[in-house]
Amino acid sequence: MAAITPAAAEFATGRCYSFPVEKVIPIVPQNRLAIPPLRQDAGLPLADTLGRGLRDLRISVTDRCNFRCTYCMPKEVFNDDYEYLPQTEILTFEEIVRLSRIFASFGIQKIRLTGGEPLMRKGVESLIAQLRAALPTIDITLTTNGSALKAKARALKDAGLSRITVSLDSLDDATFRAMNDVDFPVGKVLESIDAARDAGLGPVKVNMVVKRGANDHHIIDMARHFKGTGHIVRFIEFMDVGSTNGWRMDDVIPSREVVHRIHEAFPCEPWNAHYKGEVAKRWRYLDGGGEFGVISSVTEAFCSTCNRARLSTDGALYTCLFAQQGFDLKSLLRGGQDDVSIRDAIAAVWQHRTDRYSEIRTAETAKARKVEMSFIGG
Repeated sequence: MAAITPAAAEFATGRCYSFPVEKVIPIVPQNRLAIPPLRQDAGLPLADTLGRGLRDLRISVTDRCNFRCTYCMPKEVFNDDYEYLPQTEILTFEEIVRLSRIFASFGIQKIRLTGGEPLMRKGVESLIAQLRAALPTIDITLTTNGSALKAKARALKDAGLSRITVSLDSLDDATFRAMNDVDFPVGKVLESIDAARDAGLGPVKVNMVVKRGANDHHIIDMARHFKGTGHIVRFIEFMDVGSTNGWRMDDVIPSREVVHRIHEAFPCEPWNAHYKGEVAKRWRYLDGGGEFGVISSVTEAFCSTCNRARLSTDGALYTCLFAQQGFDLKSLLRGGQDDVSIRDAIAAVWQHRTDRYSEIRTAETAKARKVEMSFIGG
C-alpha cells in the first residue's frame, strides 16, 4: 500500500462535504480538499500526524431521535417540520457491515452504534447480528436514550451486542422530563436499565451530561443511586458539539468539581484506565462500592490520545466529534469501488488527520459551524 489508488485520489480531492442538513446550518460551497498520497511507510495499524492510532469506530445508524434534549437536538430547530434524511441516502446494513470489515483491517477493537437514537432504526438487531457474524471478536456496543430498550434488550443481546450505554441526565423526574423536552418519565429509563442488566448487557454504563443550573444539583443523587449496583455512571462535561445547543463556558461544570462533590459524599480515588485513549477517567469508591467516570473534553482535553473515527448516517467519515467537514465514503461504496480502494481512501484521510479541537478551543472556535452530534453520535 505504497501509493494511493486512482479512486482514493478522486475521493481525497473531490468528494467531501461540510454538513449533511442545510436546514440546521446553511452550506456554502467548499474548496476541494487536497489529501496527500499515502505515506511511503504506510502500514497497519494506522497512525495520524500526531501518532494516534485508530481503535474505535462509532457508527450513526439514524439521524432520528424521539427525544429533544436541549444540548443535542433542541426542539426549536428539530421541530415537526424538520426534514430528516431520505431512506435512500442512509447507509444500508450491508454497506455498514462492509465498511466495518474494511475498518477492522486497520485493527479496530470496538464498534459503537449511535444515532440519533439507534433503536429507532428498524431492524437494528439484524445489523448487530450481521456485524457479529462478520467480526466475531470485535466489541460491539450501543448508546441509547433507553426509551425503547426495555422491549429490545433481550433481542439485542441474542443478536450479539456486547454492552450498552444509556443516557440519563437526572433521576429527578421533573428535571429529566425538562431536559429530554418530550415529557418522557425517568422511571421508564430505569426499567430499561434493569432489563439490560437482566438480559446480560451489564455492566450498564449510564451517561449524564452535566449542565450548570439544569441538573448539576443531582450529581450526588446519581452517584448514590448507582453506587454498589455494578453499573457505571459517567459524568460528561457539557460540550460545544454542533451549532444549535447554545453552548456557553459558564454552563460547564468542570469534571474536577464533579469529583470533588462526589468525594465529599463518598470518598473515592483515581483508578487505572482500561486502555490508552479511554475517554472516561475512572474513579473508584474507597468502600468497594464500584466506580464512576468523568469525561472532560472541555477542561482537560484528551485529544492527544483520541483514537476514534465516526461514520455518519449517510456514510461520511468524520475524524473528530467537533469536525467541520466529513469525507464521503458512500460515493465510493455505490460507485463500484473495491475494498482496497476504499481502504486506501480511509487510510489517506486518517494518516493526515490533525484534529485537536478541544486543545485549541476558544470562545470563537466554539461558535464555528460543526456537524451536529445527532448525525455522528457522541
